Order: sequence, then C-alpha cells, then structure tokens
Amino acid sequence: MDLYPVIEPYDHGMLDVGDGNHVYWETSGNPHGKPALVLHGGPGSRTSPNLRRYFDPAAYRIVLLDQRGAGRSLPRASAHDTDMSVNTTAHLMADLERLRAHLGIERWLVWGVSWGSVLGLRYAQTHPGVVSELVLTGVATGSRAEVELLTRGLGKIFPDAHERFLAELPPKDRDGNLAAAYNRLLESPEPSVRDRAARAWTDWETATIPAPPGSVARFEDPEFRRGFARTVTHYWGNDHFLGEGEGEGDGGDEGVVLRNAHLLKGIPGTLVQGSLDFGNLLGIVWRLHHAWPDSELVVVDEAGHDAGAVGDEALRAATDKYARAGDRTTGRSPSRTDPSRTDPLLTDSSVPARPPSP
Repeated sequence: MDLYPVIEPYDHGMLDVGDGNHVYWETSGNPHGKPALVLHGGPGSRTSPNLRRYFDPAAYRIVLLDQRGAGRSLPRASAHDTDMSVNTTAHLMADLERLRAHLGIERWLVWGVSWGSVLGLRYAQTHPGVVSELVLTGVATGSRAEVELLTRGLGKIFPDAHERFLAELPPKDRDGNLAAAYNRLLESPEPSVRDRAARAWTDWETATIPAPPGSVARFEDPEFRRGFARTVTHYWGNDHFLGEGEGEGDGGDEGVVLRNAHLLKGIPGTLVQGSLDFGNLLGIVWRLHHAWPDSELVVVDEAGHDAGAVGDEALRAATDKYARAGDRTTGRSPSRTDPSRTDPLLTDSSVPARPPSP
C-alpha cells in the first residue's frame, strides 16, 4: 500500500501563541474533512511535507505545525538568545489548544511520531474531549528510564560511540544526567562550545537510531543541529516537563504518561512500532498497549524507530480506518460543530488559556 500523493497546503500562517513566540501551521486536504493534527518528533525537529501523505486528502483536513522553536516557528531554538523557559510540554499543549480554536476545530485525530507520541498521549490524557483518535509510531512516553536508556544504556551496545559522547563532557558530569549536562554546554556563552556539543549530541543520535539518509542529512545543517540538540536536551534533562503543575510529580522511572494510561479510556488508538526500535528494550509500548484497552498494537518486523522506516502501510491503514469511523461520539464528521457540547478549551484547567510567563 503506497502513501497518498504529494499535496500542497491550501492555507498556512503564523499563530501568535504568546511569550514572543509565533508557531507555523498549515492545512491541506479537504477543508471540510475529518480534522487530523500531526505532531513531529524531537523535541526540536520539524514537520515534513511527507507527513501529509499518511492521510487520504479527500477525507481529511490535515493540520501540520512546527512546535515552538522548531522549523519555521519563531524565535528559533538555534538562536542563543531564545528564551527556552517558555518552551515546555504545558506550553506546547496550550499552543495546540490555541491553534484548534483558531482553526475552528472541535475535535481532531492526533498523529504523532517519537516525541510527538509523548506529546500526543499527554495531550489526550489532559484534553480527552478534543481527541477523537490517536495514531502513534516510534512510541515513547517520556519517562526518565527511557532517557537513561538512550543516553547511557545503549552505551553497552555502541561502546565506541558512547565513549566519544562522554568525552565531550567535563569528567564531573559523566556520571549524572547526561542530557542535562549537554544542555549546560548548549547554553554556554561560547559559540564554539555550543557547536561542539551540538555535533557530539547529534553524532550520538545518528549512531544509535538508524534512520533514512534524509533524516541524518539534516544534522549537517549547523542551525538545525544547534536548535535540535538544544531543545532535546532541554526536555530530556527536565523529565520532558511532564506532570508540571498538575500535582503528579516528575516523570519518574515509570513516567506520568504510562502511569496515567487509564485516562485514555474511550479514545481509540493505533500504535505502530518497529520490532528493532531500541525503545522496546524497556517494554514501554507493550505496557502502554495493555494499560489502554482501546488501543491496538501493530509491530512491523525489521523496522526501527523512524516513521518512514516503521511501516507506511500500517500507518496509512490506521488513518484510513479512522476516516471511515467518523466521530466516535456523534457519528458525524468532527469538523461539524455541535453546540450542545462544551468546548474543553473553556473548561479544561490542566493547560492555561495562555502559557505562563517566565
């Protein structure tokens, strides 16, 4: 099963989300179709035109955005003077709600890859009334154990690359939180220190996460490399800012997302996972699937973490299935507004109407 043909957006813009941030968004497909929100990975990656191709353009209104600091959104995380204190999971979820209101969408399917799956899961847990379905690949939950695996545990599998990774850090920082240690380098006032840290971080990532050549080539762009490494380490070094202000503690070894999988009850979901994804070493996707009865798990053999290598057929099949299903509550297209239903943007207090100021 091939992906859908290449299409262009019929609308796009820059949304003012506060704190001096403007988020790039675009819509493509059918303006009256079933709304679908696409969340890219990273944190700090960017959206890709290829992500539109997982959706039937006749059936879906496809919404893509570059998250704060990433891609075409401004200011970019690659600029040293960009304030990263206003780039957290709570801020990103508030941005999604503002974009949903801006586009006049009541409910949307949420599609996420890697970090996008973490953000999509937490968004669905805190805003269940606006998420009709979830389609997730390269599944992660943002737990401390996952960060420890990716920054230290995989050193047993890639010892040479890990030795080079550690060598860029001061000796006193090599036994603690490696992401936080790298983030300190990436916040250095010295450009040369920041550049070396960004290169070392992305070299480690490409050594441990097999990906298509195009995904690796983006790290040859110094601006992208700096922004990506700075954002990833900012989130990974702070437990992905999960549970922040919600009375649930930090990410912890199990993590807020997995611990609260019961909050996904009633939301259909499809988890498409490569059998060779190193995240599987912790069993996270299986534990999530069993804790979320409304989910289905599709394991693609001989595939790794990247969406394009995981299984295009399975991802397209999932969106095709949900396009036929319509709105799970009303049986109608979610793009039709039902005035009898309360807008969670006005009632959900888990994310502020505007992101908090630093």
